[in-house]
Amino acid sequence: MSKYQHIKQTAYNANMQLPKLGLVLFTFGNVSAADRDLGVFAIKPSGVAYDELTPEKMVIVDFDGNTIEGDLRPSSDTLTHAVLYKNWEHINGIVHTHSMYATAWAQSLRCIPIFGTTHADHLTADIPCAPPMDDNLISGDYEYQTGFQIMNCFQEKGIDYREVEMVLVGNHAPFTWGKTAEKAVYNSAVLEAVAQMACLTEQINNNAPRLKNSLIKKHYERKHGPDSYYGQ
Repeated sequence: MSKYQHIKQTAYNANMQLPKLGLVLFTFGNVSAADRDLGVFAIKPSGVAYDELTPEKMVIVDFDGNTIEGDLRPSSDTLTHAVLYKNWEHINGIVHTHSMYATAWAQSLRCIPIFGTTHADHLTADIPCAPPMDDNLISGDYEYQTGFQIMNCFQEKGIDYREVEMVLVGNHAPFTWGKTAEKAVYNSAVLEAVAQMACLTEQINNNAPRLKNSLIKKHYERKHGPDSYYGQ
């Protein structure tokens, strides 16, 4: 058995959640799972339908984007995953989808405002949208540069990737991450739900105000603060 079997299985399980959660159409998405000690991650093979996936078909890649094990080509987004893993050492799972509402916000080049407490249960900031990539970068190593497009957005906005585990890539689609692949999938589902709620909120009231700070603080801290009391 491959020494990477554990992350192949983890990546497979996480990838199979995407169609169940309605986050992908056809093959429009991928999940990766990293093992920091081994310096590699497992990722979905490119263009393979979800009902044809198996753990054995997951591709093992190092943090420089080199294929280490696997007979299939890794996802076309592999270099984006590699850049994020190499530079953001506290993440072990990454998800990329083209889920409908989150992608619509990305195509609109807008951050998702924090309108309500569902959003505040998970983060205290608007969900950032990275600006479109410059033409010279698009014509170069596009997927590699997408990783820097995300990181530069966080640096310029002063956002900590450990606190905001999601981003919209302008004109493209969302990426999420987490300490595990399972958490990254959870974040992807939360992002899509919040994106849909925000869209409907603006349709109902296009002058809807941003959630007031007292509610943001209350809802975030009751789940994540030092005196959190949500859950068992």
